[in-house]
Amino acid sequence: MQGMSRALPIAWAPWLTIALFMLPVLAGLVGTLLPAFGVLPAIGGQALSLDPWRVLFDHPGIGTSIRLSVQTGLVATVLSLGVALSVCALLSHRPWFGKLSAWVSPMLAAPHVAVAVGFAFMAAPSGWLVRLVSPWLTGWDRPPTDLVTVRDPEGLSVIVALLIKEVPYLLLMTVAALNQVPHRQLRLQTAALGYRGATGWFKAVLPRVYPQLRLPIFAVLAFSVSTVEVGLILAPGNPPPLAVLAARWFADYDLARYFPAAAAAVLQLLIVLVLVAVWWLAERLIAVCGTRWCERGRRTGAAEALARTGTALGALALALGVGSLLAMALWSVAQSWRYPDAWPDGFSLATWATHAPRLIDTFVNTLSLALCSAVAALLLTVLCLESESRRHHAPTRRALWLLYAPLLVPQIAFLYGFQVSLVSVGLDGAWLAVAWSHFVFVLPYVFLSLADPWRALDGRYARSAAALGAGPWAVLLRVRLPLLLLLRRATV
Repeated sequence: MQGMSRALPIAWAPWLTIALFMLPVLAGLVGTLLPAFGVLPAIGGQALSLDPWRVLFDHPGIGTSIRLSVQTGLVATVLSLGVALSVCALLSHRPWFGKLSAWVSPMLAAPHVAVAVGFAFMAAPSGWLVRLVSPWLTGWDRPPTDLVTVRDPEGLSVIVALLIKEVPYLLLMTVAALNQVPHRQLRLQTAALGYRGATGWFKAVLPRVYPQLRLPIFAVLAFSVSTVEVGLILAPGNPPPLAVLAARWFADYDLARYFPAAAAAVLQLLIVLVLVAVWWLAERLIAVCGTRWCERGRRTGAAEALARTGTALGALALALGVGSLLAMALWSVAQSWRYPDAWPDGFSLATWATHAPRLIDTFVNTLSLALCSAVAALLLTVLCLESESRRHHAPTRRALWLLYAPLLVPQIAFLYGFQVSLVSVGLDGAWLAVAWSHFVFVLPYVFLSLADPWRALDGRYARSAAALGAGPWAVLLRVRLPLLLLLRRATV
């Protein structure tokens, strides 16, 4: 009881955490919603109006922009989920499967823009992939002018780039969910009943794992539909996806563009909400079909072939991701790399030396922002989980939805509105404001990465330490955290 009384001061941690990461989202949504209906006094919007929406829907190609956003986002999400589930269905019984997270983590850590730029270097008509087979196989002495592989009108290059980035994330989330269910025992039981590996996994394990994947899937769907970084590099430019169009208008020198840009951002949010609802309805339909599939009791079918195809697609996505990063690195040190040479003529650090003076400040700012947001997110996450352990009160499902709010709401729908709020209080462009914006997106990932291992830790260790006289903070610093680090090293 004495330890519990000393633990009470950290009860503020969850409330402070919620305030820090929800305030930018709420302020940003308000700051976007009002200009979408003509209200922004700072630039002349004094009264409610539907003019921003009229300008938006009168814009040439707006239908194509909406279709492109929905098409690329949905296809990328479905393929990423299918690949992640296929890999787990086919390989989760392997002894080395637990180390899979260490293999895909570097790709997950790579920025979306870096993967997009590297993939453009690879997949362009004069890119690395074409050079590797030219001219000896293709006969192309010059880059083909009729081959559109980047900025294609259907957004296929965007889908591939999203697949490279989202498969590792969903794979890690699936692995974490598998650790919460007896998947190995279920696999043995289905095998004893005559079901092949992947078929048994889809019938017995997936129904118990999927509820834990729903929020990560929605986060992937929201990001894929509304991505700006990948769209700017790989999507067609005229007309662009809706989020890219909104970003262009927000950055336009003509301030009158801000109002239709806000309307486009709100429309992007509505599209995400509709797609989440459609996905939820599709889950119900697939659940009914899946139940009937299980009841039929067929031991053979297409599940095994689909799992192998999905795993092969995952391996291809990983190879393309590694190749994209390697291509970008090579171009940065290439002295001369003429088509159709498959390798640069030489290597030089001249480009790095030329831009180094300007890059130093950028590097320092980037590193300091990353460290600050990551450390703050880690510290608050540990305090929240420690408060949860001391009070023996796990968060509800609603709390998880709240935690995912920055990932479920399109960035374009609240970041510019948040900027307006920062301008009003004189913090726009300040280092602290930028760090705060990063923190909003870092916190959910840190919390979700630590929560399951933390809760799975055997509570008898803490009780034994307390029985030996250790206080709550000593239990945290000398028992819980060291044990979590040991468990992490054991799985790498």
